[in-house]
Amino acid sequence: MKTFRAKFNPDAKNVYGVSLVENPAMEGDFIQFSKEKELKFADVDKDKRRVMGLILEPNKLVYRNQGGDEFNIVFTEQDIEDVAYNFQKQSNQKNSTIGHSGSNIEGVTFVETWLVENPKNDKSNNFGFEYPKGSWMGVMQIDNEQIWLEYVETGKVKGFSIDAFMQLEELNLNKSNM
Repeated sequence: MKTFRAKFNPDAKNVYGVSLVENPAMEGDFIQFSKEKELKFADVDKDKRRVMGLILEPNKLVYRNQGGDEFNIVFTEQDIEDVAYNFQKQSNQKNSTIGHSGSNIEGVTFVETWLVENPKNDKSNNFGFEYPKGSWMGVMQIDNEQIWLEYVETGKVKGFSIDAFMQLEELNLNKSNM
């Protein structure tokens, strides 16, 4: 199966939004912050309404199937850094959809994002996560009552998935460099 690097392109939109999804491609569910500060999945804080989770992980093969064409994509640590900073520079923190619907939802915004620098000593460890160096993490504030009640509280959405226009570069992988 072909593998493509999702490459940062300074002349393109790159990551222009982050969707709330049921099955994140990066396989990282988010947690909801609890006022009791317990580290549980699906523990609801009705006051703050914040969720935290993985946005992108470097060097992870992500399976794609577009119209029967199967392939993998992978993000390098440098490309993740570039798209994460570009996302903020372009003020895309409020560009979110449900399940890549194409319709932005009001009342949700990323209030914090960061890149993991030390997997053993990262803020995300306090919430039960451990992702590799270069992973992009985020905290989303959900003020939209309908989104919170119908999607987050019910577990219909479990994580983040990027909306992006990325340049794809085919990689020549063989057993000696995997």
